[in-house]
Amino acid sequence: MRTPLQKLPNKFRGDGAALPPRPGSKAIALAGLGGFIAIAVLALLTDYLSMALILGSFGASCVLVFGYPDAPFSQPRNVIGGHFISSLIGLTFLYFVGPQWWSVAMAVGVTIAVMMLTRTVHPPAGSNPVIVFLTAPAWDFLLFPSLAGALILALIGLIYNNATRTAKYPKYW
Repeated sequence: MRTPLQKLPNKFRGDGAALPPRPGSKAIALAGLGGFIAIAVLALLTDYLSMALILGSFGASCVLVFGYPDAPFSQPRNVIGGHFISSLIGLTFLYFVGPQWWSVAMAVGVTIAVMMLTRTVHPPAGSNPVIVFLTAPAWDFLLFPSLAGALILALIGLIYNNATRTAKYPKYW
């Protein structure tokens, strides 16, 4: 009889499920354009206002908001709440626990748990504690770029998705 550890490599083959269907050409073009517009607006505002409004994780947020706007992870509640919570947790661990290898790991783990608990899971935001540990920003990082940028991104998503699709966005708040 094989142990669970011996059975593990067999699981790596997967279930053999088919790939999900490819979105139509129009959906692909609109998703790419939406991501372009959102990041362009954030970058332009960052330059114009001389204020940080953009994070690397916002690029991944655009994949969800514009590519898969009906998914639970793509809803404004998740985008805004996920980025705020994850940045807050990252800053808290950095400044109260310290910049240790295990502290960043704890910050990411706690971020996942708290986003799940608050129903604000947004996978791109899971990288915010890592960004915090790599850049060691001040506490104002929580507002600029995290909260302000996420709010602007969600607003662009609201306008763009409702202007270019027949389905309503968001599905819930």
